[in-house]
Amino acid sequence: MTLALSETTEWLRRRFLDRTAQIGVIGLGYVGLPLVSAIAQSGFRVIGFDVDQAKVDALNRGKSYIHHIPDSLVAGLVLGGRFEAVADFAKLGTVDAILICVPTPLTKHREPDLSYVVGTTEAVAPHLRRGQLVVLESTTYPGTTRDVMRPILEAGGLISGRDFYLAYSPEREDPGNAEYNARKIPKVVGGDGPDALLLTTTLYDQFVAGTVPVSSPETAEAVKLTENIFRAVNIALVNELKLIFDSMGIDVWEVIDAAKTKPFGFMPFYPGPGLGGHCIPIDPFYLTWKARENDVSTRFIELAGEINTAMPHYVVERVAQALSERLTKSVRGANILILGVAYKKNVDDTRESPSFKVMELLEKRGATLSFHDPLVPEIPRLREHPEFGGRRSVALDRANLAQFDAALITTDHDQVDYRLLVEICPLVIDTRNACARAGVKGANIVKA
Repeated sequence: MTLALSETTEWLRRRFLDRTAQIGVIGLGYVGLPLVSAIAQSGFRVIGFDVDQAKVDALNRGKSYIHHIPDSLVAGLVLGGRFEAVADFAKLGTVDAILICVPTPLTKHREPDLSYVVGTTEAVAPHLRRGQLVVLESTTYPGTTRDVMRPILEAGGLISGRDFYLAYSPEREDPGNAEYNARKIPKVVGGDGPDALLLTTTLYDQFVAGTVPVSSPETAEAVKLTENIFRAVNIALVNELKLIFDSMGIDVWEVIDAAKTKPFGFMPFYPGPGLGGHCIPIDPFYLTWKARENDVSTRFIELAGEINTAMPHYVVERVAQALSERLTKSVRGANILILGVAYKKNVDDTRESPSFKVMELLEKRGATLSFHDPLVPEIPRLREHPEFGGRRSVALDRANLAQFDAALITTDHDQVDYRLLVEICPLVIDTRNACARAGVKGANIVKA
């Protein structure tokens, strides 16, 4: 027997279906801004909230600060009246749904830092009204939505499931992926009660490829962690295989390319100088922390973390070995060009980039460093490596390249002229197999 929906639930569901609802998105970064774009392009009016006034001002001028979100798209949404950015959280009371996309980093002790989630929830609470839907999209451990957010939101007297609706739907943004943008990726949804689940799936069904309802917010939170831990563990496996095969004189990239021709039972993952981005280096620690609370060990996940964390050290040792064997030079005093500080190819996102750990280790050993990144003209302020903030990318031309003893490829952007790099630099250390994929060969190339 199907139960009748409450009057409030049915009213909000209808507003989502006819797209007359106004949607609020908190956090206009690499997750929030693509989400705004997907929602607004589907016909909703969106208000974006951010504490960074510079971001707010730029967006209202039609300017994007994210490489894969063009100015023309932002300008079109603003001029069309579909989007405005604000720093005034009092306007939260005017929207029908509030989607929260704020960072969930780690503390210096590698434990979950929910300060942004808690702070944002506390900012929402005074403006919460009956009939609103609140959805957390930030990656977190199971229990955050109901155990951390709900008590804050209910402190004013409104009750989840009766007066307002609460849900979790993890972001699945893949920056730089031209095939899958926010509108083309299905969304997992877990609601705090059946009405919250219905409303959240109804809303997201209007602007994504489809929704995948699950039984609870905790399940949805676990789905997100599982997706990224799967990647972290498999990347750790190929990183370890790289070390093993290197010692045997076997090219791990050739091995993977041959193995992936098997049409079943194998999925290719690729090694690199370490893990980067806002999810994969961080998410495993959210689950291991929560597991300890339940007296469960996570040895497999922690081992994967140790392997991936050790990769920058391996890269630096390979640089030292190559300088010594090929150029009879030590790291101390060597002039080295770092190719790429973004955490992955063809994006301008530097969060958790392994390049910075590599740079730290090289400078500690006395190297002189410069960097080139076609998408990062200047290194932004960094939480863990503030010493690199403000450094500017150098031009990749013959005159500049002639000054370096070695170039170290840490990010394999397509825009880089690898042929010129190999032609001019005495030594090129490639951690991403970028030269081979670009069809560039040279006796001065060393894979690491």
